[in-house]
Amino acid sequence: MAWVYILQCADGNYYTGMTRSEEPDQRLSEHQMKLSPSAYTASRLPVQLVYSEYFDLIADAIFAERKIKGWSRAKKEALIQGDWRLVQVLSKRRGGKPRTSS
Repeated sequence: MAWVYILQCADGNYYTGMTRSEEPDQRLSEHQMKLSPSAYTASRLPVQLVYSEYFDLIADAIFAERKIKGWSRAKKEALIQGDWRLVQVLSKRRGGKPRTSS
């Protein structure tokens, strides 16, 4: 069992992470306490939990975390808002815009 989560940092950036041992709220507290001073979020506090998803299998959570980390900001925001139609549109090349001939 594992969770994938997205934090919004004070500078507006998103941080995507995964945790196996805690629920996202507990992991959020750990980020806020700056337990790892060199971590990405440590210099971007405070952070806010904006998305989390539970997975029964750790392999599925690892796959989802890696996939989300590669997404554009717009696609992450669509996921956070639960707008699955927009996630699908943004999954297509150039946000669903047709390819132009060169």
